Amino acid sequence: MYRLVFICLFFLFNVQDASIKSWQANYKLTWNDFKGKPKANTGAVAITASGITFGFSITETDNHKVVDFTTEVHAHFYPEKSWYLPNKATKHVLGHEQLHFDITELFARKFRQRISKIKTSNNVKQELKTVHNNVNRELAAFQNKYDAETDFSRNFEAQLQWKLYIEDELKALEDFATND
Repeated sequence: MYRLVFICLFFLFNVQDASIKSWQANYKLTWNDFKGKPKANTGAVAITASGITFGFSITETDNHKVVDFTTEVHAHFYPEKSWYLPNKATKHVLGHEQLHFDITELFARKFRQRISKIKTSNNVKQELKTVHNNVNRELAAFQNKYDAETDFSRNFEAQLQWKLYIEDELKALEDFATND
């Protein structure tokens, strides 16, 4: 006899918001997607709120032996937490913000790739949580590095190099894209 234990972990923001956007290769953000109220005195022209949502279910026997698991990993954009200053926002800045969302998708793919290597065991819950925590830490560091190296989009040459790099990385992990 088997029983299904469903555990769903969603991180970063409340995912009840119907306006949340899942990353899609054929969709690029527009300024209309940024619905949050700009924050005063931040020095930022725009902020992209994005993150990885993660859920999993585990199938156990009656004696609690894990026999299977499934996962869901998505890169999301949160319009109500994302904002811009209309008088300072440009197409170039929007491209910078899009790349933040693309980076989130890149790390969602890395997460799916790492999950694909996890073997079914009674430790799977802890392994999944550990991988999730590691990916989120790496994602945050990577986003900060991106902003630092592009000087928050002001370094046009670095911005272009990052764009090309992320495009290549997304292609390299195409096997771990979703069909959303």
